[in-house]
Amino acid sequence: QVQLVESGGGLVQAGGSLRLSCAASGSIRSINAMGWYRQAPGKQRELATTITSTGSTSYANSVKGRFTISRDNTKNTVWLQMSNLKPEDTAVYYCYARLVRSSGGTYFTNDYWGQGTQVTVSS
Repeated sequence: QVQLVESGGGLVQAGGSLRLSCAASGSIRSINAMGWYRQAPGKQRELATTITSTGSTSYANSVKGRFTISRDNTKNTVWLQMSNLKPEDTAVYYCYARLVRSSGGTYFTNDYWGQGTQVTVSS
């Protein structure tokens, strides 16, 4: 099986910084894209940022210039450095990975999600 375990959420004042991490483990052959989604209270889950296996990144306009995504392919880990946080960044942040797993000699490509970590930014 595959698991994504997140850490690093918490409470921070506006203008502060937080760093989230997400480690994937299990029967993983390779990981294609990894990223972070977020869901604010009463809103739909939205994509914040993604990173490919070759390091190409993309960001939502709302976080561009403030958030930085990075990954270590050898550790199957992705990080999200969040700076100059705003109250509107308050949300549950979910790690995401599209990966190839092995099972019984067969390979499958699936999407996996972490359990979510709360980020709260006070004004």
